[in-house]
Amino acid sequence: QVQLVESGGGLVQPGGSLRLSCAASGFTFSTYTMRWFRQAPGKERELVASVTSAGGITKYTDSVKGRFTISRDNAKNSVYLQMNSLKPEDTAVYYCNAVYWNTYWGQGTQVTVSS
Repeated sequence: QVQLVESGGGLVQPGGSLRLSCAASGFTFSTYTMRWFRQAPGKERELVASVTSAGGITKYTDSVKGRFTISRDNAKNSVYLQMNSLKPEDTAVYYCNAVYWNTYWGQGTQVTVSS
């Protein structure tokens, strides 16, 4: 069956870094656009970053531009989110998402930025 499994979340101090990973299975990963969303308590889920199927085009929400980098490895069926210079407002549950013929979601991983 289809699975998206995120990992790499945790507690980090402001200014620190984390690298999220999402391992995909059960569908043709290389044909799907991959995205990272996040949802903070009491807020709507927001799109953070996306990468096209071949990895040629990446997009970011304004608040993370210059700090976050999305990448993918189609040979490993994985997508990553490198997060640098983290701020308390980056605290959220981060979700991996695949979209093309269908839409798939992971279960989420908690990122907490706090001193």
